[in-house]
Amino acid sequence: MAKPPTRPPAGADPPELNARQLPYIAGAADFARAFGAAPDTMAALETYAGLLRRWQKAVNLVAPASLGDLWHRHFADSAQLWELAPGARRWLDLGSGAGFPGLVIAILGANQGVHVLLVESSGRKCAFLAEVARATGAPVEIRNERIESLRLGRTVAPFDVVTARGLAPLNKLLRLAAPFFGSGTVGLFPKGRNARAEIETARAAWTFHVKLVQSRTDRHARVLELREPAPRG
Repeated sequence: MAKPPTRPPAGADPPELNARQLPYIAGAADFARAFGAAPDTMAALETYAGLLRRWQKAVNLVAPASLGDLWHRHFADSAQLWELAPGARRWLDLGSGAGFPGLVIAILGANQGVHVLLVESSGRKCAFLAEVARATGAPVEIRNERIESLRLGRTVAPFDVVTARGLAPLNKLLRLAAPFFGSGTVGLFPKGRNARAEIETARAAWTFHVKLVQSRTDRHARVLELREPAPRG
């Protein structure tokens, strides 16, 4: 039997893993080369991109200034999480917004038995997510609920991965996400320059095991790879 990976003590300084930086992902062709995406996957992502640009005129889905960097800032930034959890099948994406990273993960894993639960409190954003899912066949379930009110049946197996992008500082994020962790669940949380400061603040109220992975799309950003969150006391 393979030995489980060793983990530093829950309060130790988090180790940091360097990651090979991606070249700038200007469009679909660059994305396909960077991630080895199949033609049907690329067709789905291009459909997604077209719908996002169309809906953005009426619904504020992403920061308008980021539309020109859609493939790098949103698609590639989301896709890098897929590479951090090979073999994961059950994903939970909290505060999905325009679908980053959860809907991108679903499209990338559509032929590999992946299923993603998207949780979003905005009805208009949920309508957008549903339209993209319908048009692309992405394997998702969409819940138009506040995370604090989300209830899952006891028969639901633990998630392999919990994600959240730009939702909240880590201390608050753990209050939202911890109820959905099982013993083998990993949280993948993209963070910016203040990742270490967020970790130290969260440790006042939580214990957890965490690694920092350098973002492949922004050398100043990090992805928190977090396990076994538990409130102190």
